[in-house]
Amino acid sequence: MTVTPPFFARVRFVLLAGLLAGATGVAAGCNGAAPTSAPAPSASAVDPTTAGAITGTVTLTGTPPAAQMIRMDGDRACAKLLPGAQRATETYVVGNGGTLANVFVHVTTGLEGRSFPVPEAPVVLDQQRCWYAPRVVGVRVGQPFQVLNSDPLLHNVRASAEVNEPFNQGQPVQGVRYSHTFSTEEVMVPFKCDVHAWMNAWVGVVHHPYFAVTGPDGAFSLPNLPPGTYTVAAWHEAAGTMRGTATVTAQGTATLALTFTVPAA
Repeated sequence: MTVTPPFFARVRFVLLAGLLAGATGVAAGCNGAAPTSAPAPSASAVDPTTAGAITGTVTLTGTPPAAQMIRMDGDRACAKLLPGAQRATETYVVGNGGTLANVFVHVTTGLEGRSFPVPEAPVVLDQQRCWYAPRVVGVRVGQPFQVLNSDPLLHNVRASAEVNEPFNQGQPVQGVRYSHTFSTEEVMVPFKCDVHAWMNAWVGVVHHPYFAVTGPDGAFSLPNLPPGTYTVAAWHEAAGTMRGTATVTAQGTATLALTFTVPAA
């Protein structure tokens, strides 16, 4: 004899079966089961067959203040490391045609929704003969950053970050390294030595690889950019910050000229 369950019993059975099936599907997903459909392409990927670049030159108009001589006689250890015991200030380093060095150039808009692998190799800021080298440098968010003391004397590194965690670290002996990782974007983080007041450096912290620092020729290059329109910012320690816009076409190179003006005294 066949027994037919009451209506509400059948409903409870169907609901229970559905819940069990859903739980099985969730468990399969948690256990790493292959999805039934292919995942969407990553927005972070840069197609090398269409990638382009932005190149350009940073120049300065106007007459910058003349470099001043820094005497290091007050620190005998520094004086021994440097013939003549003096250096010229590097607030403005200007080349032929007004080209401007030590400008930090980086993309500020146009990369929304993208992320990029962070390099494992550290960026190193060195202290050589009582001077920071390089004066301006860039590092990625999450990338190892090291401050090295190459001098046989005491330095004290003070990073006056406003967004990231600031630090103040003594480096009493030659060869010592201080390691740090910046957690968020900040342009720029000023560095100084509390022992030698003339020592200054600046670190630009960005979340992508599209940045550069100009040399004496004022040139910069931002390669491997996906096609799109970008805002590019240029920062200089005394002249300030300026921006320009460039559109990169597939496999194309956009050029961008950026010109600072010496601020009024």
